[in-house]
Amino acid sequence: MNRMAQLPRNRRAVARQTALADIQHIVLDGVSWASYEQLLQDIGNRPIRINYDQGRMEMMSPLPEHDGISRVIARIIQTLSMELNIEVASYGSTTFRRRDKEKGLEPDECFYFKNEKKMRGRKRLNMKKDPPPELVVEIDITHRSIERQPIYAALGVPEIWRWDGTRPTCLHLRAGGYHTAPKSLSFPFLAPADLTPFIRAVSRTGENAVIRKFIAWVRKQHPSA
Repeated sequence: MNRMAQLPRNRRAVARQTALADIQHIVLDGVSWASYEQLLQDIGNRPIRINYDQGRMEMMSPLPEHDGISRVIARIIQTLSMELNIEVASYGSTTFRRRDKEKGLEPDECFYFKNEKKMRGRKRLNMKKDPPPELVVEIDITHRSIERQPIYAALGVPEIWRWDGTRPTCLHLRAGGYHTAPKSLSFPFLAPADLTPFIRAVSRTGENAVIRKFIAWVRKQHPSA
């Protein structure tokens, strides 16, 4: 984080730091795009999430609860793709950014399905040319100073699965904003409520046991799977 002390003050960048539920949470105002990109390079693969929206930048370090749930949901999605014979490219918390829109972030998890072949094995992304992820996972159990949905909308992400600590919600992008939907775009037979018992069960039993039960449920919904 030493780079924060060196951020250019071309727009009088001001940092403020607060402790929120034991999470390191830093917000910077007036940060140039060049400083944002330099900070991404300096941070590298460290587990820090950065949201950037037109000069405002937020950095957070996720709790174990946050990452644990996101990985379980990722396993559910990967299991669905396997059982339904759908190829998937999992991009995890890759940084997606558009300089022309001055927006960027890292999803908790993200996936390509229809565009899997196009995105297979990519080492670099250009979001002016490459498609956005078709499905992202948002674990929304902590306060954020920068709203992430407008950033996803600017990037053109069609679907978000949001977990608020109690239940999942499926959001579809329509007319420039996200709206609650009864079924998933990526898996049209699936309602968000279908996932609730499996996600909650992880706190009481092992992940593999939950995934085995989820596989049995999927095969009942799709006997040919």
